Amino acid sequence: MSRSQAPLYALIIHLVISTTPKAQERMSQRELIRVSVVGAGLGATVFHVPLVLSSPDLFILHSVVERTPPAEMQPEGTIAKKFNVKTKLVNKFEDVLSDEAVELVIITTPNSTHYGSHPKAALEAGKHVLVDKPVTTTYEEAQELGRIATRKNLILYAFQNRRWDSDYLTLRKVLANGSLGHITDFVSQYDRYRNFLKGSWKESAKAGSGLIYDLGTHLIDQALHLFGRPARITAFLQNLRGIGEDNVDDNFTILLHYPRTEQNPYLLTVTLRAHPLSQRTPQLRYTIRGSKGTFVKHGLDVQEEQMKELGVEAFGKAWFGRESEEIQAELEVVEKEGDNAPLKSKITSERGDYRALYRNLGAAIRDGEELKVKWKEAEMVMLIVDLAIVSSREGRTLDVPEV
Repeated sequence: MSRSQAPLYALIIHLVISTTPKAQERMSQRELIRVSVVGAGLGATVFHVPLVLSSPDLFILHSVVERTPPAEMQPEGTIAKKFNVKTKLVNKFEDVLSDEAVELVIITTPNSTHYGSHPKAALEAGKHVLVDKPVTTTYEEAQELGRIATRKNLILYAFQNRRWDSDYLTLRKVLANGSLGHITDFVSQYDRYRNFLKGSWKESAKAGSGLIYDLGTHLIDQALHLFGRPARITAFLQNLRGIGEDNVDDNFTILLHYPRTEQNPYLLTVTLRAHPLSQRTPQLRYTIRGSKGTFVKHGLDVQEEQMKELGVEAFGKAWFGRESEEIQAELEVVEKEGDNAPLKSKITSERGDYRALYRNLGAAIRDGEELKVKWKEAEMVMLIVDLAIVSSREGRTLDVPEV
């Protein structure tokens, strides 16, 4: 073989080797986003791990941080045993930070860790981060995480999966088609009946505890996503049941006040509420009043229960994310404002799909796709939480600053 033929021969050999099944598998493995899930509790087992495993073309579950797996889950660890997957069990979070193979860190640990000890440390180590709600315990902390992510050119994503709830997707479609007219009153509530404590860390007086940091952050995010920044806020946070620690709220009502605009000539009030002693089946979820009609929705999104029951297998079912006819939204509208002959109908629910959040996250990391949940929106949620706490404590309505 002549010297002039050598480069061509080397190229042919490279192409042959790189197209063998094993080589293609290695290339595919390198292209996958290597994920480490921090925590092995409810958030990980019901939501994050199934969602990671649902997109094997985007993610590979590289490792799980679990300090001390229960005896029945050893030696593999809770996630490996529960989902029958091969993944690395890590006992120290610091080992994930120093592992160059890990690209994406998913934070699903107690709320008090949602700043310096976990997401901030992961960002500083050069990792992309998905953090469960609440993303932090204060607005200032959320801003700081955003600045670090921007400085280091990393993806920082808030797990606001309820933007992909079936009922929320349905009401967005109704609002977009204008059948309700101008919106004047929006009530979003997430009630339950629970007259006891579960013994969770969420019920202890630590940073980020209380219902406003839990369900509240979801309801606030949906409202801001629909209507943007309000002008003022009035909030009431209580320990209604009088059990547990008195400064840990189990009940809240938050009023967001919106002024008239060129797009909406009416005043708009958004009411966000969660009540722990509501005995009703199904629970009322949304009531939306507009100048031409009313939208009423009962029942909760079905995805969480489906994922609890079947895990990853739920995604392959034709019924996944589909609500039953019994809890479809009711719509009562007139053709034009002032009519007295309303038309009543039921609306077929849109299919919910939390996988869309993870698909967007993966595409943002690999292809630069625009984030569906922007970090500035996550910051605004925490600003509203901060203001709600002050409003309730001081018993007054507060202005919401422009930021």
